[in-house]
Amino acid sequence: MTPILTVLICLGGTSPHSQTLPGSMISQGSPVTLRCQGSLQAQEYRLHREKNPASWVRRIQQELVKKGYFPIASITLEHAGRYRCWYYIRTHSSEYSDPLELVVTGAYRKPTLSALLSPVVTSGRRVTLQCVSQVAHDSFFLCKEGEDEHPQCLNSQPRTRGSSRAVFSVGPVSPSRRWSYRCYGYDSHPPYVWSLPSDLLELLVPGVSKKPSLSVQPGPIVAPGENLTLQCGSDAGYDRFVLYKEGERDFLQRPGRQPQAGLSQANFSLDAVSHSHGGQYRCYGAHNLSSEWSAPSDPLDILISGQFYDTVSLLVQPGPTVASGVNVTLLCQSWGQFHTFLLTKEGAAHPPLRVRSEHQAQQYQAEFPMSPVTSAHAGTYRCYGSLSSNPHLLSVPSDPLELMVSGEGPDPFHEETGGNPGLLRNSLEFIAQERGWLRVLLLCFDYQEQLRPSAHHKTIQTPRLGRWVPWVDIQRITHWRTSLTWAWLSSGFCYLRLSTAREAPKMQPGGEQQRGQCTPQTGSLGNRSGDPRRFWETI
Repeated sequence: MTPILTVLICLGGTSPHSQTLPGSMISQGSPVTLRCQGSLQAQEYRLHREKNPASWVRRIQQELVKKGYFPIASITLEHAGRYRCWYYIRTHSSEYSDPLELVVTGAYRKPTLSALLSPVVTSGRRVTLQCVSQVAHDSFFLCKEGEDEHPQCLNSQPRTRGSSRAVFSVGPVSPSRRWSYRCYGYDSHPPYVWSLPSDLLELLVPGVSKKPSLSVQPGPIVAPGENLTLQCGSDAGYDRFVLYKEGERDFLQRPGRQPQAGLSQANFSLDAVSHSHGGQYRCYGAHNLSSEWSAPSDPLDILISGQFYDTVSLLVQPGPTVASGVNVTLLCQSWGQFHTFLLTKEGAAHPPLRVRSEHQAQQYQAEFPMSPVTSAHAGTYRCYGSLSSNPHLLSVPSDPLELMVSGEGPDPFHEETGGNPGLLRNSLEFIAQERGWLRVLLLCFDYQEQLRPSAHHKTIQTPRLGRWVPWVDIQRITHWRTSLTWAWLSSGFCYLRLSTAREAPKMQPGGEQQRGQCTPQTGSLGNRSGDPRRFWETI
């Protein structure tokens, strides 16, 4: 009868667990027992190591040897090798057992195992894995773990002898199995002394079960140094979740928790984010008793602001306060080059709008039309610029712009003034010449305050000074050619549209600087008591 040589791995002094493996990888320092099993009539067993006699066997108590037990209290590199055993019955010896390769791991630093393209692999595809070590090795082993009793190992010799890198091709993969791997580095002399194992690499093969949802708090746009929490949840009762960022070689895995009956979720915290956190994320769910992962969640883009310092401005046409049903266009522009612009609204559930920029009048700009607007469009908006090389990195934000949408009804501005546009036109021109354009800007806002609708009309909120025109820089006006246009909306709001181009200020004869005119384009002013010039002078 041919004997069988097996390995008994003793764990914590409990009863040994028998493994009948053609090869066994044992961590350095672990307690191990080799056992040779043969005929019941066997009177004595022998253990032999090929090429290099096992001197440690002679130190074992003969009572154990006669029963076929060869214990090792703490395995070292000295114990590694290829072993066979046999036994005696009276004066006759048996055949040799099949060889057992006793591999001792932990002799070198652990290598790094990664998927070359992505650890998320479509069913039916093959994937290339790469094992990289800080120590040069003759060969590398890739071992599949988890499901089979006998680990499946692939050997790969690097292209250059003594290299620190090897690649393996595995697959085709399927969602019905678990694909978990570790790799080891070793030298041909001795071949049974391996490095520490790499960290476990699990390939994720999406299945067809219900996809989870992925959300982010406080929002998808974050400044460097701030914290984010991505939440993956489902009503399918998943026990574990995975978060994966597109292009990464690993993913994060968290156990699920149940905040309420029928729902499970996992939170993934990203603390002190930097530009490297920008990207597209998806999450997956799975049950503990299954190796199959769900279909992916819808993608979620995490955008990092403050990466470019070219100023971005946000303008609105026809103005920041409009009546419901009016066509409105938000214009995002910058002197710096950006390939796309993003528009965000505070508190909005939908992702930012992204529009490709156009180069016009020496500026890059993009229009975001809203037609016709409703009360749902009201809110605070900002815009950002981005480059096509990394669309998840954004500029500093524009100043906020608040869009107000009033309901339908009579025009309180027209009702209070009676319809004489010449009255205000002459007043603004006079003040512009006598007091300068900054005073005109003040007058425009103050005049709206004076013309607030009476209580029996629909209420129109009057903005504070400068709230709607943060892009006006009075100091720059003297160094730029300016085109100033005033417009009166149906609600009575006066706003300034400023177009600029670099040019030295023009001087009128006699050394006077040429001034523009502030002309109301639409709306009407009625009869008011008193001289309008005296009214403006009092402000």
